[in-house]
Formats: sequence, structure tokens, C-alpha cells
Amino acid sequence: MNTPFESKLPSAPRASLAAAAAAMKTMTTAPARSSARHPTGLRLLPGLGLAFLLAALATALARVGWLRANGIGALTLAILLGMLLGNTLYGSVAATADRGVAFSKQTLLRLGIVLYGLRLTFQDIAAVGIAGVAIDAAVLSSTFVLSWWAGTRVFGLDRNTALLIGAGSSICGAAAVMAAEPVVRGRADQVTVAVSTVVVFGSVAMFMYPALYHLNEHYHLVDASPTAYGIFAGSTIHEVAQAVVAGRAIGDVAADAAVITKMVRVMMLAPFLIVLSAILSRADRARALPGAPRTGSGVVVPWFALGFVAVAGLNSLARLPPPAVNAAVGMDTFLLAMAMGALGLSTRWSALRRAGIKPLALAAVLFGWLLLGGIAINGAFARLFH
Repeated sequence: MNTPFESKLPSAPRASLAAAAAAMKTMTTAPARSSARHPTGLRLLPGLGLAFLLAALATALARVGWLRANGIGALTLAILLGMLLGNTLYGSVAATADRGVAFSKQTLLRLGIVLYGLRLTFQDIAAVGIAGVAIDAAVLSSTFVLSWWAGTRVFGLDRNTALLIGAGSSICGAAAVMAAEPVVRGRADQVTVAVSTVVVFGSVAMFMYPALYHLNEHYHLVDASPTAYGIFAGSTIHEVAQAVVAGRAIGDVAADAAVITKMVRVMMLAPFLIVLSAILSRADRARALPGAPRTGSGVVVPWFALGFVAVAGLNSLARLPPPAVNAAVGMDTFLLAMAMGALGLSTRWSALRRAGIKPLALAAVLFGWLLLGGIAINGAFARLFH
């Protein structure tokens, strides 16, 4: 078999070639045996370590008073830190760290989504009642359908970007974007663009919603109690932390209603992913060339979505010790921060520049719908189930 040495030294004597081949075999045999004993574990360590450090730094920064008060959490900070490092120093270690970085933004992400179920229980659904569930379902479905249609037909975005922006706006922000990525098979730059829109307009909502509530108190534009405001905030604001901040700005009653409504919306993530997978599979088959062979249904049921529901069900039994649940939730946040940091490391500024203004324009349209359409949906269902 030819070796690299043979291609470089075509005129070398046979003895020299044999010696070179023997040296090459000596150099590669030991690492190959070592690799057999440790197939991938050791090769994951550099990237995992880097993602760990980014998550640790993001978690520490998230405890800073001003950042916490403004709803800027560890996930947002992790992706920003990852992007900063990924576009500066990461290139020099990318060859060594890429395996662990890929593991962090794929496997650790899925594990994080499963453990996300510890944040809620089925009792949360009962707490908001049929009206709250119906409001969440209507906001989610209408926002996502609008994103798909407007993103591809009006703004000319690729389907994956439109779907990821829709998932983040309609369900639970960055976590929903990351959870939808394996289903839509999005690229790192598409995921980052979608997460960026969540950060921008979710932050705007945090400050705008309380201001609108106080404005309504003066002008009585709509009949809105603190509870109604909390349900509205929880059903329309992007991130969980952002909904909490917007609710606390009004009071404890509004904050409780916002958190419960938001958690019910989060619980809809699992069925959403399963339905989306089926829809995309059907759409892809419809676009296939006539006569092309079909290999199965193509429907991908995300195991982590089912795990998410299973963990939420286990948490609903109230048999888990609260300290253990709190520790697991903290670990889950850290795992998701590692995934976000890894995503940032994989994202290049050039890809974001190529995306242009259109993703932000789509997110702005969705934000307008969440605000105005959300008011209409909340009011209609409140009257219907009153």
C-alpha cells in the first residue's frame, strides 16, 4: 500500500522507502491502539473543557445584579462569549476542540432539553385552566404559522431560518430554537440568527410590557387586572426569564400568572417538535422528484422531546426531593449554557452579515403580532371562558 512518504519521494531507493514505511507504521500503530482503548472520550475533552469554561463564566456573570435585573441570563451570555472567542482566538485550537464543541451543542443540548422538564409539572396546566391553555396554544400556532409564511414568502428567507425564528418567538426563546435545530436540520449560523432575534425583541418586551400596563391604568384602553396582564405576558414574551421580569415589574400576582402561563407554553415544546417533524417530512416527500425511491416515512420523533415530557411527568408526582430538583435545574442550566457557548464558537460574523436585516424584520413582525394579536387572543378567550 502506498504511503505519504512514497508520494513525496518517488525516486527514492527501495530500501529507503521500506525504512520510511516502517517508520510510518511505528508512529501510527501505538496511537491507533490507544484510540481503540479510548475511541472518542479523550478527543472530546478539549472542546468540552472550553465549553465548560464559557458556561462557568456566563453563569458567574448572570449573577451580576444589573444583568439579572434585566433578564440577561446565562444562556444569552454564553452564546455571546462563545461568538467573541469563536471569531478571535478559537481558530488556533479549532482542530483540537471541534469534536468536543460539536458534542456540546448536540448531545449536551438534548440532555439539557430533557432536564428542562424539571422546571414544570402537569399541575401547572390545571393552574391556568382551559382558558390559559387555549391562549397559549393559539398564540403558539398563529405565531409559528405567520413566521413560516412571512419568512419564506414575504422576506425571502430560507425555510430553516424562518422556522427557527418562529420556534423561538412562539414557544420559549433560545431553548426552543436549540430544540428545533435537530428537527429542521439548521446550521449554526441559522440558529445564532434566530437566537439573536429572541434576545433583541424579548428584551424590548421586558421593558415595554410594564410601561404599557401602566399606560393602560391611566387611559383604561382595555380591562386588564394584574392576573390578566400576567397571563398575557406569559403567553407572548419570548424567554422564561423575560416573562418573569415583566411580571415582577407589576407585582407578585402578575409574576405568578406570568410564570405559570409561560411554563404551560414551554410544555407545548414536545408536541410541537413531533408535529413539526411530521409536517416537514410530508413537505419534503411532496417536493421529491416524481419516481424517486422513498425510504420509509422519514418522520423523526425527537427522543429528547419525549424525555422532556417524561421528566415533567416524574416531577409532577412530587416525589423528588426539592433540593435534588433545584440542583438538577441548576445543572440543566449549565448544560444548556455549554451548548450555547459551543454554538457561539461555531458561528462566524460573516455568516450573520450575510443574513442581513431580513431575519430582524421578520422577528419585528412576529413581535408586533405577539403584542397586538396576543391582546386580541387573550381578550377573546377570556370572554369565551368567562
